[in-house]
Formats: sequence, structure tokens, C-alpha cells
Amino acid sequence: MKKEVVNLTINDTPYELLVEPQVTLNELLREQLDLTGTKISCAAGECGACTVLIDGKPMLSCCTLAATVKGKNITTIEGLAKNGELHPLQKAFVEHGAIQCGFCSPGMILTAKALLDENPNPTREEVKSYLAGNLCRCTGYVKIIDAVLAAASQMNKGGK
Repeated sequence: MKKEVVNLTINDTPYELLVEPQVTLNELLREQLDLTGTKISCAAGECGACTVLIDGKPMLSCCTLAATVKGKNITTIEGLAKNGELHPLQKAFVEHGAIQCGFCSPGMILTAKALLDENPNPTREEVKSYLAGNLCRCTGYVKIIDAVLAAASQMNKGGK
């Protein structure tokens, strides 16, 4: 198959990549760029483990063809930490025990980031609703929701 040139920005770094038309964004991130924080689980858009931010919006990288994100800004879990310091959401997930096996964490954290960018002071119900497309088999969600609310509180105090 003929490869296509795709220009995009991933975690603030511009890339010009050659991709085959059938390659998913998840495959591009994991296999071509070694950004393995983005997980692959169901490969059918059902679990949310592969969530990345595309122009700030949560999207499933397993269902997104790499060729369709030309000119877009992609944020993966690796792009949240700045200057060696974890993002408040990453810190809150650790501090509140919201990471157990860790498989769902990148997708949960990026989805939560999109929520907090949109709504810096969500209610517990709003967090539950926004994270509904992300499945976790370990935590029962209580600690995840607590972590998102704690991060929101910290970020609202200027702790970005």
C-alpha cells in the first residue's frame, strides 16, 4: 500500500511521518514512536484505555486512523508531565490509590484532563458521567473519581 505523509504535533513536538492508510493512531504512537503509555486493550473502542487528546478532545486511538490526524495536536500520557514534574492529575491518581494495575490510567487521566479543561470545578456526578467510556477492572472507580476531584481542587488553587 502507498504510504502517506502525515504532519502532526505530538506532545509539543512536530513530526512528519510516513504512514500506511490502515495504520491506527495507536499503532503509530506505540510502534513507530515508542510512546507506549497509550495502551491497547479491546481494539474496538469499548474500553477507553487507548484514549489520547486530539486538539484537546479525548479520542480513542485504536479507532482513529493515523492519516486522519494531519495537522492535529496530539497529547499522550507522556506529554502531561512537564520539566520532570507530574501533572496534578497524575499526582492525584498516585496519592489517592487510583492506580492499581495501571492499564486504564493513561486513558482515565487524559479523559479527566479534557474534563477539567472544559469544566475546572466538576461535581462528582459530572466526573462519573465524563469518565463513563473508560473501563477499570481494579478500583471500582471511587478512588479515580476522588483523584479527579482532588486534582481539580489543587489546580483551582493554582497548582498546575
